[in-house]
Amino acid sequence: MALTVEKLAIPDVLLIRPKKFGDARGYFAETYNARAYCEAGIDCVFVQDNQSLSVEKGTIRGLHFQVPPEPQAKLVRVLRGAILDVAVDLRRGSPHYGQWCGATLTAEEGEQLFVPRGFAHGFCTLMPETEVAYKVDGFYAPGCDAGLRYDDPDINIPWPLDGKAAMISDKDGKLPFLRDFKSPFTFEVPA
Repeated sequence: MALTVEKLAIPDVLLIRPKKFGDARGYFAETYNARAYCEAGIDCVFVQDNQSLSVEKGTIRGLHFQVPPEPQAKLVRVLRGAILDVAVDLRRGSPHYGQWCGATLTAEEGEQLFVPRGFAHGFCTLMPETEVAYKVDGFYAPGCDAGLRYDDPDINIPWPLDGKAAMISDKDGKLPFLRDFKSPFTFEVPA
């Protein structure tokens, strides 16, 4: 599998670009290959695929994560449209704790974002009718479901809303701020 991997401002968050092979018919891309991803440093065993459709531009989903004992890593890609995809470091002791990084993911280019365990994840749609798919390495566990406010001033994500109000769920509007969250995640220095 041909792919390029770029470490973002928080090096554990990876932007992946699988190679597309195109001709007059269109293109072919291998969007996941366990061996190639393991060689790229992503050695998760993904157990569940999720998909969402956001009808309106400016829809924000997040910032979501699962706490132990059922945390999740995510591999995110866009099937239709485009998003600003972000990850927030929640690992106590990390030099990047409370900071975010992200990338624009588009269906056209096929970029993917790897969000490790210990990070909150969220995205904002840049186009109407945007479909997002993501793999997770842990099953959904309602008792471990958690999140933080998308508009947390301490995280300070500049969501691309063009002066309009974000479209969010009632649940996401009631999530806590980072300052009120006691993180169960810890940073482990790589060996």
